[in-house]
Amino acid sequence: MNRTMITATNTMNQLQKQIDMIGNNLANSDTNGYKRKEATFSELLVQQFNNQRNVEAEIGRLTPNGIRQGVGAKLGQAQMILTQGSLKNTNRELDFALTNSKQFFKVLVQDGENNDVRYTRDGAFYISPTGNGEALLVNGSGHPVLDENDNFITFPENVERFNLEGNGEVTVRDRNGTETTFDLGIVQLEKPQFMEQFGGNLIGLPANMQNLGVNEAEIITNIQGAARNGISLSQRMLEASNVDIGKEMTDMLNVQRSYQFQGKSISMADQMMGLVNGIR
Repeated sequence: MNRTMITATNTMNQLQKQIDMIGNNLANSDTNGYKRKEATFSELLVQQFNNQRNVEAEIGRLTPNGIRQGVGAKLGQAQMILTQGSLKNTNRELDFALTNSKQFFKVLVQDGENNDVRYTRDGAFYISPTGNGEALLVNGSGHPVLDENDNFITFPENVERFNLEGNGEVTVRDRNGTETTFDLGIVQLEKPQFMEQFGGNLIGLPANMQNLGVNEAEIITNIQGAARNGISLSQRMLEASNVDIGKEMTDMLNVQRSYQFQGKSISMADQMMGLVNGIR
């Protein structure tokens, strides 16, 4: 296999990952609070040929000396874009929309035998009765929503009204007029590029933080105490995804053309090799 085929094959493999990423964005264009991902590319290793022994002969050259032959491009980073999505009014008391683009709700997810804290922008919450006269606040997938201290949020089962008081504090009133308050658990992302994306519109901390040279405190901040004054939250509203379908379709066309170009390069290289092999 010649260099042209190697370069094109390497690049096609990476372009396919970008196509998958764009497809995932389009599939989640109607998902509440979904944040699109954007790919950036960088060059693979480049081989340098210094074909000019006399550097003095290259005076006045506008390009760098020598010849550089690359071996394709690679997906350098898949970045999560945190721009704010549009808000839609639902007039439902258990719908909450975060209006600070770096803030996320906390939920607890059971992963095998472990319980892990995950984060989401989807503020569509529901009531799940526990069977002992109390109810649990959960998200659309049934995962418990956590408060600022990572505890379950519970309240009387005969709840009648939810009211957002501010700073993420919610007051619950049951049919007897008894009021219960709880603080929604909210974190702020400091380094979103380190977050790992999971299914169910959830993100979480990477398992290899030590290898990445970061710790949890550098990636996220749990908003507690006086810092909760910085929480920006609206009730009876949900945040739409920040996916621009027009942009994603344009990016898809550009990637497909690049993919076709690489495929054409392989075909042309194969034809040239056939001509060479056919010389007698």
